[in-house]
Amino acid sequence: MHISAQSQRFTILHTSDEHSVLTPLPAVDYHPEKKDPALGGFARLSGLVKQIRAEKTGEPVLLLSSGDFIGGSPYAWLILEGYSPEIELMMEIGYDATTIGNHEFDYGPDALAEYFQRAGYPDAHKKLPLIISNLSIPDGHSILDVEFLPNKIMELENGLKLGLFGLLGTDAYAVAPYAEPVGIKDPFKIAQQQVDKLRELGADVVIALSHSGVREDRELAEKVNNIDIILGGHDHFQTMQPEIISNTILLHSSYYLEHLGMLELEFDPSTGKVNLLNPENNSPYQIPLDDSVVEDPAILEQIEYFTARLNDFVIDFSDSLFTDVYANILHADFPLVKHQDMVETTVGNFVVDAMRLEAERVTGHKVDLAIQANGVIRGDIIPGVMEWSAGKVSFMDLVTIAGLGSGPDKRPGYPMVSAYLTAHEVYNLLEVAGLLSKLMGDTYFLQISGLKYTYDPGKIAWLTIPFANIPVPAYRSVQDVKIFTGEGVQHDNGYAPLDRDDPRLFHLVSDYYLTSFLPMIGEILPRLALVLKDRDGNPIELENTIIFENEREFKVWEAVARYAVSFEKGADGLPVMPEVYRETQNRIVEDKGIPLAVWAWSGLIAVLVGLVFLIKLGIRKLRRRKR
Repeated sequence: MHISAQSQRFTILHTSDEHSVLTPLPAVDYHPEKKDPALGGFARLSGLVKQIRAEKTGEPVLLLSSGDFIGGSPYAWLILEGYSPEIELMMEIGYDATTIGNHEFDYGPDALAEYFQRAGYPDAHKKLPLIISNLSIPDGHSILDVEFLPNKIMELENGLKLGLFGLLGTDAYAVAPYAEPVGIKDPFKIAQQQVDKLRELGADVVIALSHSGVREDRELAEKVNNIDIILGGHDHFQTMQPEIISNTILLHSSYYLEHLGMLELEFDPSTGKVNLLNPENNSPYQIPLDDSVVEDPAILEQIEYFTARLNDFVIDFSDSLFTDVYANILHADFPLVKHQDMVETTVGNFVVDAMRLEAERVTGHKVDLAIQANGVIRGDIIPGVMEWSAGKVSFMDLVTIAGLGSGPDKRPGYPMVSAYLTAHEVYNLLEVAGLLSKLMGDTYFLQISGLKYTYDPGKIAWLTIPFANIPVPAYRSVQDVKIFTGEGVQHDNGYAPLDRDDPRLFHLVSDYYLTSFLPMIGEILPRLALVLKDRDGNPIELENTIIFENEREFKVWEAVARYAVSFEKGADGLPVMPEVYRETQNRIVEDKGIPLAVWAWSGLIAVLVGLVFLIKLGIRKLRRRKR
């Protein structure tokens, strides 16, 4: 490609969905001095960014994030203990801008305001601009004091003017339950307004930092004029090479800092176009943050400080049951993984069994049923593979899969809840599980412990209303339910059929976040009403379902960690993962028949054909009468 003398080169480095993962994962395999398969870490990121900036002397290099730098790893727990580790490290590494994702609201907007204020905002915008264009914040709310930037013009050393704006997408906001009273404005409408404003301010190149997911980003590229580059995140999608949509370059760079996205670019002022130079330069679009990257010692030192503070918290919170977040606490000869969406998984079975059995221990009462949503189970349990880690699982790797959220106590982790349902309501719950996942996707697919059931996904709804994507419930998907009658870990034997009219109450445990949705379903669809009850059948409020131990909320991550160390110990002195988790156990079985939508549309078509026939017949009769 011929590059004119007037063209201006620049490079964009990009990350998204860092999720408080300060160090490489899996943590059990990471070794600071030896070759290892772990990926990620802020120290590696800093080392690679410094290397690239040194190699590109005289060429502007920007480091940008598309949000969700909070939430996921236990390091996020430090936010509720008065620290702001992620944003402080991002400043030190030299990020040029970031936007806001849904997980920034995991602890609510008040906690987020405190988080940024501790890091020096609003003055800190000079060091790391927080750019978000479509938040709707009520007057007087503390988060206004952060003074988020709706847009920003950056003039580079070569004179090129970049215009940046930021978006929180509708799908992302829908899974930010604690964001209220902060809302969002229409992303597409705001995007066009921001593009036009930035062009008026003289921007040569317009960049959207979007936390919306790839589907909405593709729509953004199609609907909004004059966006040159969209840097996206939210759904943990990775574009191995950029997509070009309506002359807009779209890049997603994975998650957990597994890769650093890189766009080598040149702006041609004669055409106003931005061209990709990676192919010409034989440069990758995605660079793995693996053991070949030299870590930045200054960032490592900062991370060690935050690790010490995290250990202090875990020691205090667990009464010294756990003392080191990087300690190996479990032995497993196989991984527990989420192999695909919308199905039972081995890692899901482990989490919900932990919730059911540890809740039994804390409450002193048999638990019949435990549920958890896929969106709150944040990864897999992968045992180590190196000589120092073979077959081992660390505390860090284990609780990362279950460490989201907080409770009314404002301490890390969603609390466990305990309530009772009738048999009819258990059936309703399973119908709700199907309906939620059909409406909201895999995020709301429920893993289950304490029973097994068969359902027909084609009978969840009569049909889905076109364009609105709203299912019309049929209440017919659950075909067969069997309750587990045995003790301990759920296994293949020991089940009894559950009749809808069984007069008993059944003990349910879940987490506070998921359970908050259950009564709301009945308000929208009375036929699927679920009323949370105590052991005597009296209705209770959600706040009164929280499980306490020693006057403290009992957390999901605690249940998972305690369950792991409850197993019998093996030759290496570590508790051993039971073989039952090597495979799934047919707890959730699909039995696909003819979808009800076929009958619904067939019936509708038949009615329409009948109407057409009657209309034609009427017209003929009318004509005969006129004759």
